[in-house]
Amino acid sequence: MSQQDPARAGRKTEKSDSRVYVGTYGKYNSGSIKGSWLNLTDYADREEFLAACADLHKDEHDPEFMFQDHVNIPDGMISESSIEAELWEWLALDDADKELLAVYRKDVDQTGTLEQARDAFMGTFESEEDWAESYLDDTGLIKEVPESLRVYIDYERYARDAGFNGMSFVQRDGKTWVFSS
Repeated sequence: MSQQDPARAGRKTEKSDSRVYVGTYGKYNSGSIKGSWLNLTDYADREEFLAACADLHKDEHDPEFMFQDHVNIPDGMISESSIEAELWEWLALDDADKELLAVYRKDVDQTGTLEQARDAFMGTFESEEDWAESYLDDTGLIKEVPESLRVYIDYERYARDAGFNGMSFVQRDGKTWVFSS
């Protein structure tokens, strides 16, 4: 049910793009999906957002909100029946941190924090092999191998083994995002 709008896929996240379609279970169970898209940046926090949801569905005595769709919200911060307070902290981040946390939460740790994502992030590379070559060079490990033997190093296998040992390689928009364990 909660999929990113294909027209927005691959685009940088903008504040105006983080929105939620809010209906209620009561309406849904009665055969209606009547609700409205709400832009999350219009609300200072979760409580203000929920107050707007209540106002939107004031035609019901005790509305049980149903978040039927959303755009540009990281996995784990919203479900059909709940929305996390930390989402407003995410909204205040710059685009680079938003993207980093979204990738980390989707593909590495669904409940991870920005600090955890930053600590684990090793960079973006052309490929897993490109990461392996860069890593061996940056750490100085390659210098232990005689120059004449370096052409025999299997960077693809080194990266594969690193993945078996907890490294996470995430493919996004033609880039390989690398996170340590």
